[in-house]
Amino acid sequence: MQYKDYENAIKYYTEALELNPSNAIYYSNRSLAYLRTECYGYALVDATRALELDKNYIKGYYRRATSNMALGKFKAALKDYETVVRVRPNDKDAKMKYQECNKIVKQKAFERAIASDELKRSVVDSLDIENMTIEDDYAGPKLEDGKVTLKFMKDLMAWFKDQKKLHRKLISCDDKLIFLFSLLISLVYYDLLNIFELNGLPSITNPYLFNGDFVDRGSFSLEVILTLFGFKLLYPEHFYLLRGNHETDNMNQMYGFEGEVKAKYTAQMFQLFSEVFQWLPLAQCINNKVLVMHGGLFSEDGVTLEDIRKIDRNRQPPDSGPMCDLLWSDPQPQDGRSVSKRGVSCQFGPDVTERFLEQNKLQYIVRSHEVKAEGYEVTHSGKCITVFSAPNYCDQMGNKGAYIHLRGSDLKPEFHQFTAVPHPNVKPMAYANSLMQLGMM
Repeated sequence: MQYKDYENAIKYYTEALELNPSNAIYYSNRSLAYLRTECYGYALVDATRALELDKNYIKGYYRRATSNMALGKFKAALKDYETVVRVRPNDKDAKMKYQECNKIVKQKAFERAIASDELKRSVVDSLDIENMTIEDDYAGPKLEDGKVTLKFMKDLMAWFKDQKKLHRKLISCDDKLIFLFSLLISLVYYDLLNIFELNGLPSITNPYLFNGDFVDRGSFSLEVILTLFGFKLLYPEHFYLLRGNHETDNMNQMYGFEGEVKAKYTAQMFQLFSEVFQWLPLAQCINNKVLVMHGGLFSEDGVTLEDIRKIDRNRQPPDSGPMCDLLWSDPQPQDGRSVSKRGVSCQFGPDVTERFLEQNKLQYIVRSHEVKAEGYEVTHSGKCITVFSAPNYCDQMGNKGAYIHLRGSDLKPEFHQFTAVPHPNVKPMAYANSLMQLGMM
């Protein structure tokens, strides 16, 4: 696994387990490979199996705890960390992870205790924007008469490229985005700039649709989302953003966006982003022919476009149901449905895709959510397309990135691949919760 080829690692450990199905180490190592490919459900199963074979295998507890953390099952993770600390009382890393996990469990309990059925007050109402002052020595981008312009966006991208911060007053003004929301995914900032270089800046004649997971995918998530929000304000009818499973509080807490915003600005600023993320659309239908969503199709048949329109999206996603499926599900090659490799939602086969398209009079779906070696993949007889736009994912997967052109009356997809570009020497996921670093062991 030196080259981080986790897909082959999974293949080889699976073959090894066929020969020696009682080896706890093989299960634990495959669990790690599943963790790194975000197959958290499979990772949890393997870690549990490793412990069934050898209850004293400490790495198994680590792996299972990490899997549960990724799935938001913090109490279950805490129980495994307690076991590790009990067995290894002098292990500083284990003690730190136990304390961090315990802190999250208590925080979640506190949040539940103070929750009420009353309408939550918007964080925008607590911002004193009028009295925020822009210091005289601030040399960064500035709005023109309070509006986002193309010049502002070009200045902003150049400013961020030099790793400089936008003034917080200008970010706070973006509360207008909440009222604006009624093909690409998983971006690192310097790759986003590269896409604009390759395909041109957004404009009225060059519209874009970005398909979720704008954050948690590197150490410049804040720069990515602010640039995307800026273009949404500049071209509201020609620039579209869909919600991914990482535009959610639990994922942001674990994978780094919350930590990044707090490090670069404030906790209040993260709450502002969290609020805006809840208004992001879950799907986009193009010319009544193509449906785009981040994850995929549904755990049950019969879902219509009207059902999707009726989803109450202004919330954190539930653990099941259509909203969860749109953010989390994945295609599979065989017919039918199966348990999700991620431990959330389901996997759906070509027959599921065919029935959905026929019922809703659509031609095909476009989704993202999964790393693909070539940057894209066409499955289900051409009716399910996956596009992934983050090349060399997390600086270690070696994959290409891709984007799609949809042109003409038939909307035939044209695929464009690209490779990663250099970026500042900042490690990926620098702001991720320390508990998730276990997946790198």
